[in-house]
Amino acid sequence: MTSPADSIEIQNVVASTGIGQELDLEALADDLPGADFNPDNFPGLVYRTQNPKAAALIFRSGKIVCTGAKSIDDVHEALGIIFDKLRGLSIPVEEDPEITVQNIVSSADLGHNLNLNALAIGLGLEDVEYEPEQFPGLVYRMDEPKVVILLFGSGKIVITGGKRTDDATTAVEQIVERIQNLGLLG
Repeated sequence: MTSPADSIEIQNVVASTGIGQELDLEALADDLPGADFNPDNFPGLVYRTQNPKAAALIFRSGKIVCTGAKSIDDVHEALGIIFDKLRGLSIPVEEDPEITVQNIVSSADLGHNLNLNALAIGLGLEDVEYEPEQFPGLVYRMDEPKVVILLFGSGKIVITGGKRTDDATTAVEQIVERIQNLGLLG
């Protein structure tokens, strides 16, 4: 039997950066082929990269949020493409702007069905939200690493709020240990 930690897959990495100056998004939308800018719907310009697949949300302030990437390396590569495009439009971008990972969303499979009612009580009501009439998953807030785990009856889980890729591994190992100690795994 493989470990649940081996089933972890990163679904989304969100990171932010900035170029330290205001941008004219209307002009940028005209000059950047494929850019979407509709200020009535969203205040930022959306520019999608294909390889790696990601979306950059570029704001008037010069702040940029990259979302949809499947790894931290993909975030850096996608933002590198954006920075090069901006430089190509004579917008000065420093050589290596600081990029901060804000959130990593991962999924995993514990390999067993879960009794969420028993888990809600066993994990401690202060760290758990479980209202099956509202949402089919149990929401478990972990302190270390500081992540939120969504647990579903199928044994599938989603880990969100991580800042490093190993946060998901640590969280899965800890939740598996907690569930096993409660006698509720399998």
